[in-house]
Amino acid sequence: MLEGQKILVTGATGKIAFPIARALAANNEVWGAARLRGAADRDRLAGAGIRPLALDLSGGDLSALPDDFGYVFHAAVDPGLHGWRQCVTTNAHNSGELLYHCRRARGFVFCSTGSIYAYQGQRPLTESDPPGVPLRANYSFSKVAAESVCSWIATHFRIPLTIIRICSTYGPLGGAPADRLEAILQRRPIRLHPAPPNNYNPIYEDDYVALGIRAMEVAATPPLVVNWAGSETVSVEEYCTYMGELLGIEPIFEYTPEAHTPLWPDVSRMHEVLGRTRVHWRDGMRRMIEARHPELVLKGEPCNGKG
Repeated sequence: MLEGQKILVTGATGKIAFPIARALAANNEVWGAARLRGAADRDRLAGAGIRPLALDLSGGDLSALPDDFGYVFHAAVDPGLHGWRQCVTTNAHNSGELLYHCRRARGFVFCSTGSIYAYQGQRPLTESDPPGVPLRANYSFSKVAAESVCSWIATHFRIPLTIIRICSTYGPLGGAPADRLEAILQRRPIRLHPAPPNNYNPIYEDDYVALGIRAMEVAATPPLVVNWAGSETVSVEEYCTYMGELLGIEPIFEYTPEAHTPLWPDVSRMHEVLGRTRVHWRDGMRRMIEARHPELVLKGEPCNGKG
């Protein structure tokens, strides 16, 4: 765990960045940058010991941002709802601006996505696999561009950089498994790609906090590019069936080509440079349900790391 450092976390109110910033704030000076549209966002950050900083990266104005951060975790993102040009400007061009602005940092993490990959069928996706055109094309395309921009800047100016390709995070603050949990509770179909099993490596909050911090510590030149996910592979079908058993509700699966292809990552490289995750997927799913729906009484006993 980093200690005594000045650290910038962007997208600090988000489900990935907030728990990381909160953990770092216990022993560091953490600045949490986000749009901060309301007092509640500021209060949430301040309550966790994080210094709130209003910053909208879509504008590219970094004049109010110090340049002496020791480490940066850059998770702010444009999801691509307003066209590809704005998405590329924010996620690629302005991420490059931020990286150059913080070029004194000893470690910079850029959050990319596993959805940049072209579908490779029933095998895990490696960091050397080519990009493709998924359903959220604006977003994924912008991340491919961002990786290129940031890699060039980091290499040219010798800024230690780790690019993490986020595949499937979940926990009390949400994620794809949380969305599927709500579908089960509401008896709605869970839409899946028509080539089962739909394999993923979901990573629980405790683990993505630890591996996110580790990614800053190991940043290097030339940049490290690594899949960021759980150590265990489990299909959506299997973990939803397990959640259904806890709830006493049988999930409904709907297979359609309109569903996103599975993001099944090869985590061999991750194990080498970041380490392994510790929370078993069954424990994580149960903890997520308990955190998001404390009113529910779940069936069965915790697995406590057992399969």
